[in-house]
Amino acid sequence: MRLFFGFILCVSLFFFLPEHGQAAPDVSAAQAILMDAESGQVLFEKDAFEARPIASITKIMTAILAIESGKMDEKATVSRNAIYTEGSSIYLEQGEKITIQDLVYGLMLRSGNDAAVAIAEHIGESEEGFVYLMNEKAMWLGMDQTHFTNPHGLDDEEHYSSAYDMALLTREAMKNKQFREISGSTSYLSENRSYSWRNKHKLVTGYYENATGGKTGYTKQTGRTLVTTAEKNGHSLIVVTLNAGNDWNDHITLFEWGFEELTENSPEKETEVKETAGNSVSSILSEILRKVTGIQTW
Repeated sequence: MRLFFGFILCVSLFFFLPEHGQAAPDVSAAQAILMDAESGQVLFEKDAFEARPIASITKIMTAILAIESGKMDEKATVSRNAIYTEGSSIYLEQGEKITIQDLVYGLMLRSGNDAAVAIAEHIGESEEGFVYLMNEKAMWLGMDQTHFTNPHGLDDEEHYSSAYDMALLTREAMKNKQFREISGSTSYLSENRSYSWRNKHKLVTGYYENATGGKTGYTKQTGRTLVTTAEKNGHSLIVVTLNAGNDWNDHITLFEWGFEELTENSPEKETEVKETAGNSVSSILSEILRKVTGIQTW
């Protein structure tokens, strides 16, 4: 009889206790990470510690250094070197005077490589001087798989980082109120322009309602790179993907999985699950035992 009751208990627990957690999501990215912005805990990673080219998500470092310099209201004079930088551009003109704040918005929203160089030359007194500051900041943050050679992210064999390191950088940057405001803006009108710059980051501009900021990146050699931050149910998360064929979907998938995991594992949820499970199992056992033995249990 004891063996019978033991069997009944085991079967009941197997079928009726709630499951914890979900299978880790599948992503298209070669490297990916999901990080809790509050604690720095890694919730998911896929080859996230390998150094790889990162394209324009480099500009997160350029932006935070510009903001922390305290020179956002100063005007930079745009050089010939800046306007002839290849790749994406906000179409600066040689000799144009424009505030660092405007340049940072153009850098983050439109990924202007010309803006990156103009910022570097003003803040670091030269592009090389600014790159030195970038690497010093990276070292201070513990970005051990990172080395910068430029402020924009154009391909260079010695310019690289990892998904983990970029999550560390983003976590630090998002502590800055001005960076959060710029990164999360859908558009911006510079005092030097008659038209607004619209953010290229589609998750921020409407594809994902919980997105709060981030940065896009792409070169033919590197592929698509993407950083996104999001908030939901009191939790803040960071996703970084490198070389992803379907990065928008990767980020939404990782965020939804992460938010669900954090909710499921919250202290309140654990208490609720245990109480519900205990009541359910007790009721089920009582009914089984009543039918089998004719004994009423409480």
